[in-house]
Amino acid sequence: MPMPAPDFSWHFTPGNVFEEESGSTGTMSVVRGGELWLHTGRVIACDPFVSLGAGEAEPFTARVAPGRYPVEAAVATLVRPGEPEVDGPHLRVAAARLVIKDVPAVSWELALQPGQDLAELDDEEFFGYGVDAGTGCFYDAGSDGSFPDCEGDEGPLWDAFDTVPPLPGPHTVTDPASGHNLIAFTSGWGDGAYPTWIGRDEAGEVTCFVTDFFVVPAEALVS
Repeated sequence: MPMPAPDFSWHFTPGNVFEEESGSTGTMSVVRGGELWLHTGRVIACDPFVSLGAGEAEPFTARVAPGRYPVEAAVATLVRPGEPEVDGPHLRVAAARLVIKDVPAVSWELALQPGQDLAELDDEEFFGYGVDAGTGCFYDAGSDGSFPDCEGDEGPLWDAFDTVPPLPGPHTVTDPASGHNLIAFTSGWGDGAYPTWIGRDEAGEVTCFVTDFFVVPAEALVS
């Protein structure tokens, strides 16, 4: 079977604490970003530094009603006993959530792109997007091509993360001409491949899209 979804309500409950094998502890908080304008209702999740303008990122097959929806990050503050904070707290984005309906999800499914088939996955496998610049984002498929200033080695996307102390996001970048925007955040421990999950309510309607960055150990999610 494909990888099962974790209990994302745990990630987004402030004050929850997990412990790593190294002895470090992580305390969860929720950082709210701006609202994402889904003017077509087709959601893309990707590494913006890699995929913007490359024509590689495809929207998920699940569509939602056009509108403006909040994005928030579940952020872990990591502390190793006996080690002082040198440059401020050690923050890692454990998961990022695009909230479509502010109600609990009762079921979860992998967000799929066209042509992806769950039957192709072996045990514990998943479909996800690749990260090569330590960053993920959400944006509307109709906004593709709206951020040419973000496609090089400088520009507003770089500026959003160039803060002191460094802040993991969510950061909103908006095209002033069209109003199209994207909301970006750091990707857990950095580069890799990460799945996005779709939550649904009892009526089967989409409640959220959540990208998991594998920061919270599975053991912490077992009650």
